[in-house]
Amino acid sequence: MNSKNNQSSENDIREFEVSSDSYSQRLDQVMVEFLPEYSRSRIQKWIKQGNILVNGSPSKAKMKLKGGEHLSVRIEAEEQGEWQAENIPLDIIYEDESILVINKPVNMVVHPAAGNYTGTLLNALLFHCPDLINVPRAGIVHRLDKDTSGLLVIAKTLIAQTHLVNQLQNRAFEREYEAIVFGEMTGGGTIDAPIGRHPTQRIKMAVVKNPDNGKEAITHYRIKERLHGYTCVQIKLETGRTHQIRVHLAHINYPVVGDPVYAGRLRLPSDCSELLKQFLLDFKRQALHARKLGLLHPQSKQWIEWEVEAPEDMQRLKALLREFDISSRSRSQIN
Repeated sequence: MNSKNNQSSENDIREFEVSSDSYSQRLDQVMVEFLPEYSRSRIQKWIKQGNILVNGSPSKAKMKLKGGEHLSVRIEAEEQGEWQAENIPLDIIYEDESILVINKPVNMVVHPAAGNYTGTLLNALLFHCPDLINVPRAGIVHRLDKDTSGLLVIAKTLIAQTHLVNQLQNRAFEREYEAIVFGEMTGGGTIDAPIGRHPTQRIKMAVVKNPDNGKEAITHYRIKERLHGYTCVQIKLETGRTHQIRVHLAHINYPVVGDPVYAGRLRLPSDCSELLKQFLLDFKRQALHARKLGLLHPQSKQWIEWEVEAPEDMQRLKALLREFDISSRSRSQIN
């Protein structure tokens, strides 16, 4: 294969000569080799639209090449949605021409959906970087629940998006979370249990007995701090299923504090202070934070990582639980 351009960019024309080594290969297969930074589905779409010409003429993805053909590719950005840009502040941790890393706050939906068409992270991203309208889902490659805070990476170009999606699929991202859970864990471990839709409550996810009804889900966890009646946990994801951490921790009977869906009724220690009791009653979201994110930079191919502290409400909850732990220990020594 020979290319007349060494670099691909969006909104340009690229030309290639097919070598005899590609004899009998499909057009879409050969184009994936020429343009590895783009997905096969996108390349197939370009072929169907007539953006890819074989000897000056449109063709089909399944066309078998013989070698010697001249290929011309028109790579053009295209608007991906009708979402509106909104001037919503973003806590930007890192930004360059390829990626954007943000610290998502609590109470922010990542992507517009029924009931949440405005005020989302996507709306904010389009205001901050209008060119993201040309990238699928405005560059969002992974998500956090509305009331989970922490780090998210955004792809600013199609090329960066393909690299990041491939890393996610190959489980190359390092994603570390911290959570506060009910109950005192005795040790860390790994939860390997498939997750699918709850059989009767369709808005919930659940660990499913039949693997065919769910997707593989693996969560690694270890104790960061054991407190009276509670545990602060460090979590690493190997897969990224919907509500995975929340479902898995509830499955082993250590639900996340404040989780309105999976924690069940609020568990209040009989000897907790009025201050802690009221704080727990008012804590209406899951105590879960995406603390650390690491990945290979799509352009430099260098490993890069970021880390952010949990928001103030989780910090305050941990402080109250430590005070409760100290007072509980003191009472037990007196008795």
